[in-house]
Amino acid sequence: MGSATSINDKANSQNELMSPPACEIWESRLRAAKLSGGVSSEAIHSMICRVVEAKELRGKVLDFGAGVGDLTRRLLAMKRFDHVAAADIVTSPADLEGAVEWTVHDLNVTFPGHDSAFDVVVASEVIEHLENPRFVMREIYRILRPGGTVLVSTPNNESWRSLLSLMVRGHYVAFCESSYPAHIVALLRQDLSRIFSEAKLALPEFYYTGEGGIPCKPSITWQRISFNFLKGRRFSDNMLAIAKKPTE
Repeated sequence: MGSATSINDKANSQNELMSPPACEIWESRLRAAKLSGGVSSEAIHSMICRVVEAKELRGKVLDFGAGVGDLTRRLLAMKRFDHVAAADIVTSPADLEGAVEWTVHDLNVTFPGHDSAFDVVVASEVIEHLENPRFVMREIYRILRPGGTVLVSTPNNESWRSLLSLMVRGHYVAFCESSYPAHIVALLRQDLSRIFSEAKLALPEFYYTGEGGIPCKPSITWQRISFNFLKGRRFSDNMLAIAKKPTE
């Protein structure tokens, strides 16, 4: 694995080789990625780690859309995986140099090589940032080993808060102007089930963070006002879909 400097040099070289239109697209997507901050909430990461442990997932894992590397660090700390890799349009954080295999890549386009390379692919809060979720899932299917597992988290657009926003503002709460152009594709469970099935993955199971803000006052959670009684689909801001690639 190269150093953080060599990764940056490789990204710069790739940019220089692009045609002007392709370079403009890359820069636009890079700006959108940086606008999002490259971070997810502790509740999302905890949900993913709970499911990873419950499903006893091991082997070689890819953090697909790693951002600033917060989840990558969590996956390393779990000590469940023989090899941890990460990919994002942004470059590797310095502290992950040498610890993970980091690929600088625009996840909207084909992920080079890596056919049947990973036992687990985690796409945490990234699919809503990408232009073609069906293409993304076909790519994930390709890079998963037979019997491998994909975990995809995304905003839960079926929560009461999101549904009320749709009625009042005309947009799901995570897809209003304040989230654009970072969030561009809103997905429901039905959408994810169709996308997984069309990519030849098994039908997904769904999990929820159990943490969600109330309408108009998202800093106050349903869990706080209900003494942690209200959870699940209607009271969680984010959801997780998990499925396997069939064995061949």
